[in-house]
Amino acid sequence: MGLLSRLRGILRPDLNAREADEYEIRGFPVALDNSARPDIAPNVVLARLDEALSLIESSQPWRLRHMRQDLNGFLIVRYPCRGAFFPNERICMTELTFLARTDITAAPVAASIVHEGMHARVHAACNPGLARDRAHEERICRRAELDFGRALPGDLGAPVIERALASLELGDEDVAPTIDWNEAQRRQNIIDDVARKNQ
Repeated sequence: MGLLSRLRGILRPDLNAREADEYEIRGFPVALDNSARPDIAPNVVLARLDEALSLIESSQPWRLRHMRQDLNGFLIVRYPCRGAFFPNERICMTELTFLARTDITAAPVAASIVHEGMHARVHAACNPGLARDRAHEERICRRAELDFGRALPGDLGAPVIERALASLELGDEDVAPTIDWNEAQRRQNIIDDVARKNQ
């Protein structure tokens, strides 16, 4: 079983032991598991990931080079947040339904990947045995999003800039909140149940 499939098994232990589908996009290994939402076509989310990585590469190519150094690949899976970086595996998780959204451009998706890529860069630069200031690290990642948004054409970058600036104004408790993952998962399950019923 591949690294990405093993991580998927850790994140979603409720799933059977089958491997996630694995692909390669712009040189990155990508594992996709859409078993929680079979209504989402794999080609849609893979194309959106490619579009987001292309946007990063065209506007800030050095960021994509950093990601190639700092990440082992991408995992696309249903999860109760847009994105996450898993340091032990050096994997960037990009959430399935976030990638499938057609009401937004690829810019917010790319900004989320930039954010998680900055977590990967910080992790690579810091002593993993030492505790880190979570709020400070989140602000570093939000500043990377802001920088990325400013590198985009105005209309494309505007929502990225707006979200990053709003986040940077938050206090420590809000910029790096403690999340009740059980409650987040419960809410996600309700949404997924409704989506399955409406298929």
